[in-house]
Order: sequence, then structure tokens, then C-alpha cells
Amino acid sequence: MSALTPPTDMPTPTTDKITQAAMETIYLCKFRVSMDGEWLCLRELDDISLTPDPEPTHEDSWEDLTDLVEQMRDDTEDPNYLMANERMNLMNMAKLSIKGLIESALNLGRTLDSDYAPLQQFFVVMEHCLKHGLKAKKTFLGQNKSFWGPLELVEKLVPEAAEITASVKDLPGLKTPVGRGRAWLRLALMQKKLSEYMKALINKKELLSEFYEPNALMMEEEGAIIAGLLVGLNVIDANFCMKGEDLDSQVGVIDFSMYLKDGNSSKGSEGDGQITAILDQKNYVEELNRHLNATVNNLQAKVDALEKSNTKLTEELAVANNRIITLQEDMERVKEESSYILESNRKGPKPDRTSEGQALSEARKHLKEETQLRLDVEKELEIQISMRQEMELAMKMLEKDVCEKQDALVSLRQQLDDLRALKHELAFKLQSSDLGVKQKSELNSRLEEKTNQMAATIKQLEQSEKDLVKQAKTLNSAANKLIPKHH
Repeated sequence: MSALTPPTDMPTPTTDKITQAAMETIYLCKFRVSMDGEWLCLRELDDISLTPDPEPTHEDSWEDLTDLVEQMRDDTEDPNYLMANERMNLMNMAKLSIKGLIESALNLGRTLDSDYAPLQQFFVVMEHCLKHGLKAKKTFLGQNKSFWGPLELVEKLVPEAAEITASVKDLPGLKTPVGRGRAWLRLALMQKKLSEYMKALINKKELLSEFYEPNALMMEEEGAIIAGLLVGLNVIDANFCMKGEDLDSQVGVIDFSMYLKDGNSSKGSEGDGQITAILDQKNYVEELNRHLNATVNNLQAKVDALEKSNTKLTEELAVANNRIITLQEDMERVKEESSYILESNRKGPKPDRTSEGQALSEARKHLKEETQLRLDVEKELEIQISMRQEMELAMKMLEKDVCEKQDALVSLRQQLDDLRALKHELAFKLQSSDLGVKQKSELNSRLEEKTNQMAATIKQLEQSEKDLVKQAKTLNSAANKLIPKHH
């Protein structure tokens, strides 16, 4: 406290000077910028009152100021305060990046790639969110902080994520855990499952506690909010080619220039923005409709192929049944012949046992072959029956999927019709407003003509007034001349 106390022989600064010095300072530490709607605005801090005191003549004004500065310093040096401030800043940056990415992608109207700037900034912000509060793991190379460890847990919580994890591990160009984590984020966004995976991961706090500090973003409410915001990214389509991309050595720096603006800047025309948004939504719905039509056509082709395969399997099953019946008849006939031969051998003479034994052995061999053949046919029949059941189940699932797609297509067409009607209504309103402007311009031109005519009339009246004044002067002078003569 003694270092901040002014010497006794120096004048105590007034509150006005302190206020002026604070107002001339801009704080950018820890993203100290205010958030206004969908932009970051550079504004003055609100946590310190900058209004001059009405009576700055108290002797203890400097001591109060130093106490306030010490209190603020103690608050800013508190680790919990710093972590809470960082969580709030990262959550605001995630909101801005997600909203900006969705709006720019819908306006762009095409599939996004890895060179798209808002998409790159989104991955940088997500990387910062996942790195916040990570525990340092000691290895033989030193301490290592990587968010790849928590992302590997997702495949244990959601079985669908196992494919992404296996694909990341199979990529030949990735050598570091950071590169694998970045590749995992890109594949999850392409699969449109990033929000689902993040929610499943955040709900397991007992597993995350192994990787994160207790007050990290993923362990607090801000992480759940960011996971909910990621649902909106399911409306965009992205396609990345990561085989030639160097994800290990990229530097993740947030570009604040994409989100900064002047706090006093005026907004654009709301009507133009609404029309642009409606047209963008119309284009998006039409594109989605085309994708759904293509999906329905592919499913219909698959259904036709399954029907043909089912017909073929039915025919093969009928042939197999006929073959089984024939084999059963042959087996009964062989049994009857063998029983007849045995019975005749018992009753009749035994002239040649060798020939009869050979015939009997051949009959037994033939019977064994037929029995084995029957078992093989029955096994094949069971396989065909199981395949047919699986095909029928797949047919039912495909039919259900086709019905759902058709319902979605009907609803999207209804939305498209509503958008078209709204577009026609806006066009009609625009046409009527143009007509009103035209009528007003014609009325204005008429008023200008009348104004010009009135100005010309006024000039004529002024000229006639001047003439009358001249005549009056002439008559007055004539009258003055006549008066002396009359006297």
C-alpha cells in the first residue's frame, strides 16, 4: 500500500484527472471486450465508475482509490475469478463463431471446404474451448496437454463415433495428438454428429475429471451451452480432404477482426435483410428438396433391387424344395429296395453272398451320400430362409425410411409454397410502393409547375405595381404644378 501512497509534498490528484486517465485506457486483456448482439464492441469498462465525484476535496480520496485498486487486483489474481472470466469469454466467442458460420454458409449456398475462413475460425475456437482447463500429463518428453484424450472417450459413450476414431488413427499424415483431435472435429462436423458427441461427453463428468480441472469449461455449465449451440451446424454441409492437410503444425489463433465492429455503427435496412434471408432460405429449401429427391430415387432403386433379389431367392427356394422332395422319394425307394433285398436274402437261398454284399454296400454308400446331400440341402434351405427374413426386415426398414422422407418432402414443399407466397406478397408490396412513389413524383411536378406560374403572376403584379407607382408619382407632380396656379 505504501508504494501507491503519494508523497506529502505532492498535490493529490482529483477524481476528474483519474477519470480522464481511465477513459483514455482500452483494456483488451483476456478478451476484455463487450458483446453486443452478434458483434464484439470496444467499449469502456463498466466495473469502475467513471463519473466525477461531486465533491473531490476530501483528504481520503486517494486512499479510497488505492483501496479500490488493491481490491480489484486481489479479485483479478483469484484463480476461480480468472477461470470464470475465461469460460464466459470462450462461450461468447463460440456463440459468435457458430452464428457467423451458419449465416455465411447459408448465404454462400454451397458445400464448405477447409479453406473457408469462418469455418477455420470455428475450429480454432472449438480447440480453445477443449483446451481450457486441461490437466498436464507428464511424459518422457515433458508435460503434454492435448484434447485428443477426452475425444477418444466418445467412442465408448456413442458407438457411432468408433468409425471416426478409427479413421483418425488410420490417417498417415497425423503424428501428434493435437492433429488427431483437429481431424476428429472435422470428421464429426462432416458426419453432423458433433453436437451429439459433445453432449454425451459433457454428461460424463466422472470421466472428464481425469483430463480437466474442476473449474474447466467442459466441467461447467458453459460447456453444455456450447454443446447445445452446435446443433445449429447440422444445417450446413462440409467436405474436407485431410490426406494432404498439415493439421499437426497449424497455429490456432482467433481472428477477432471478423467479429469486431464499432459499437455506435448503424444497422442496415431491415426490409432488405428480411428479403435476403427469405431468398436464402428458399434456395436452401430447394437444394434440400433436390437432395431428398435424389435420396428417394436411390432408395427406390435399392427397393427394386431387393425385390428382384427376393424373387430370385423365392425361385431358388422352390427349386430347393422340389429337390428335397425328390431326394426324399429316392431315399424311401432305396430303403424299400434295401429292405426287400434283406427280406429276400433271409427267405431265399444264398447262392452268392459276395455279389449280394457288394450290392448291399453300394446301396448303403448310396444311402449315405443321399443322406449327406439331404443334410446339405436342408442347411442351405435354412440359410436361404434366414437371408429371406433379413431381406424382408431390410425392406420394411427401407419402406419406413421412404415414408419418413416423403413426409419430410411434403412438409418442405409446403414451406417452399409458403415462402413463394410471401415472396409474391413482398413483390406486390414493393410494386405498390413504387406506384405510390411515382404518383407522389407526378404530384410534386404539378406543384412545381403551379409554383412557377404563381411566381410569374407575382412578377407581373409587381411590375404592374411599379407602373401604378410611377403613374401616381406623375399625377402627384402634375397636381403639385396645378395647385400654385390655382392660388
